[in-house]
Amino acid sequence: MNRVPNIYHFVFGLRPQTEPFHLAYYLCLASCLEVNKPDAIYFHYKHMPYGEWWDRIKPFLTLNPVEESDFVKQFAYQNQQIESFRYAHLADIIRLEMLLKYGGVYADIDSLFVNKLPEHLFTKPCVMGKEKVDWTQEAAVKAGGSLCNAWILAEKDSAFIQLWLEQTFKEFDGTWSAHSTFLPYRLSQENPTLIHVEPERSFFFFDWSKQGIRNIFVNKVTELQGIYSMHLWNHLWWSPTRTDFTYFHHQRLTPNYVAFADTTYARIARKFLPADVKVSQAEYRKESLQGQVEKVVLYLKAKF
Repeated sequence: MNRVPNIYHFVFGLRPQTEPFHLAYYLCLASCLEVNKPDAIYFHYKHMPYGEWWDRIKPFLTLNPVEESDFVKQFAYQNQQIESFRYAHLADIIRLEMLLKYGGVYADIDSLFVNKLPEHLFTKPCVMGKEKVDWTQEAAVKAGGSLCNAWILAEKDSAFIQLWLEQTFKEFDGTWSAHSTFLPYRLSQENPTLIHVEPERSFFFFDWSKQGIRNIFVNKVTELQGIYSMHLWNHLWWSPTRTDFTYFHHQRLTPNYVAFADTTYARIARKFLPADVKVSQAEYRKESLQGQVEKVVLYLKAKF
């Protein structure tokens, strides 16, 4: 008998929305609907999204307005770059609270669902997946490993999630991973009966390295057996000005790219593109050429 309901949770809009809901987010939710056939998708938000892609997916969602954690809102960050992602830390708290309340599966909205979850995972009290570890970080060495919180399955009132949430407020130090990935790994080692841990391949086969991100958006990987979802790590490539991981950015992720690019992401995502969306192979060639020109310009700027 399943302990975990077949419902999915996403957290979005913790900042005022200044741009339309992106195609990538639509494809995340559309792929979740098609691959997982959930009984419900809970969309937890503070600021309502808008735009064409939001209008298309909104009717399939259960909308749930939320408030942020006062603890994180008032935290004094030492690192200004990380402080710019305060909204992500707010989401770290909300996802645990929602899983405690409802149970189900949480996933970051920069995900793409690939294969249906096996039924046996829903019989576990809690499930997370291992991720690639940066062993140059002292905190990583101290923790001994990392469980990425971009994907979590848990029963309602999960003992592991409750313990994690309680410890988060003690461990939170304003860094990216201390409370969100290193802490659950340590807790999993201390409380192995409360959680089942999946290998990297299940959810984080495409990791946060340069090569991992290129394998999503630039290269083509066709062997996808045992991969249930892909995390896209959008904070590392979303902005056109961030080129330390890839020259790909959110403006290049267009309907034409999804329809015609011969890349891992596009080959999976195109089946979730609505049939009435107009795409053009000729326009995709133009977009590709523009992208190559932009890449050269950005490279020269960085070099000189």
